[in-house]
Amino acid sequence: MEKGYLVDGRYEILGTLGEGGMANVYLANDTLLNRKVAVKALRYDLQDDESVKRRFAREAKATSGLSNPNIVNVLDVGNDKGVQYIVIEYVDGPNLKKYIRTHFPIPYHEVVDIMKQICMAVSDAHEHGIIHRDLKPENILVDESKDPIQVKVSDFGIALALSERSITRTNSLLGSVHYMSPEQIKGRSATVLSDIYALGIILFELLTKHVPFTGDTAVTVALKHSKEDMPDLRKIDPNIPQPLENAVLKATAKDPDQRYQSVKEMCEDLNTCLMPERADEPKFIPTPINNLEETRVMEPLNSVSDDTPAPKHQAKKLSKKKKNNLVSVARSFGFDFVHYCDDHQEQSGDDSTRLVQFNS
Repeated sequence: MEKGYLVDGRYEILGTLGEGGMANVYLANDTLLNRKVAVKALRYDLQDDESVKRRFAREAKATSGLSNPNIVNVLDVGNDKGVQYIVIEYVDGPNLKKYIRTHFPIPYHEVVDIMKQICMAVSDAHEHGIIHRDLKPENILVDESKDPIQVKVSDFGIALALSERSITRTNSLLGSVHYMSPEQIKGRSATVLSDIYALGIILFELLTKHVPFTGDTAVTVALKHSKEDMPDLRKIDPNIPQPLENAVLKATAKDPDQRYQSVKEMCEDLNTCLMPERADEPKFIPTPINNLEETRVMEPLNSVSDDTPAPKHQAKKLSKKKKNNLVSVARSFGFDFVHYCDDHQEQSGDDSTRLVQFNS
């Protein structure tokens, strides 16, 4: 949409705020109420994709039923000359990923306050039967004009309403691999406990400025989430209070049964984690689970030794080999198919590689 365009005769486009895999977001002026808003419009190239249109409509339906100071509010929904759009409140500030980069190190009391606000938003959504499924700092907006700062959870575009059984039957999964729970990676349905795992990763990032697991491919990162222990936070920062590290460890336990069983429980724990009487709390160590299938991480396909001549036809077959190896890794997790691509990837800075879809 061009600057100056009047959406539905009401929302004047002022500029572009961002471009995502499903929709583009514009800053606009609500000419009726004379206030700035954000207009999220379904991308033109996806207008004929029925599954995307259903997901876009589901975002509006899911979020419009929520009213929470820490959730970005939906103000209007419409269709402008065949283009679906959602009008949401405009938050004048960076997303949490950018905030972490520019304000790190963040004082522990502020980290706890940010996490409590996020938890209150997600807990409210859960109480309404909605699982976010894509919690990450890029989907959390920061209003720095407030003191203390106020954060708002956004982008319920792939939220799953528990009551919509037709959606759960698709057994498909979208989300950023750096915040995905081990059970989601294994192809299981997202649950409240999956959101809690993502909250634990966000807390880790607030405390360290980076995610716990990285890799050259999304599959490599997924394997680490499933098999590797969480990095030792107090080796990264010895001053982190033990109860705060424990909150990360409990939220990100590989076994969902060992995590907080509700976001409210996590929030209550965070509420007291900096209290002096908890200073000598022992480290929380999740009980290892041994039911994860052994999976071998494939060596990078382009890592050929300098003294090893490349096969004559290797260049022609590399793409097919890579695809076959990705499928092999996926099948060792129990998948029948893995779709891995960057076509509709949201460009949101470092480590934005996405596992686009798992079907089992």
